[in-house]
Amino acid sequence: MGIVIVEICESNLLQTINTENLFESEYPEVAVLESDCLSFCGLCRLKPYALVNGRRIRGKDIDDCIAKIRVAIEEELAVYQ
Repeated sequence: MGIVIVEICESNLLQTINTENLFESEYPEVAVLESDCLSFCGLCRLKPYALVNGRRIRGKDIDDCIAKIRVAIEEELAVYQ
């Protein structure tokens, strides 16, 4: 398992793409976990979001969210270098 955990709710808009392959192939240190619910009721239907090492990252659309998740992953990895 990676040192950066990206958690995604099954009801989230990010589920329309294969985030697991996207992030885990790009960053070997990342593990993507899909959960039934991340307890941010309603948010998952409104905007795409994920938790990166417990920090909520959200975007106005899927592409914006993915870009912000990448930035958050890079920030987390910089701590370990």
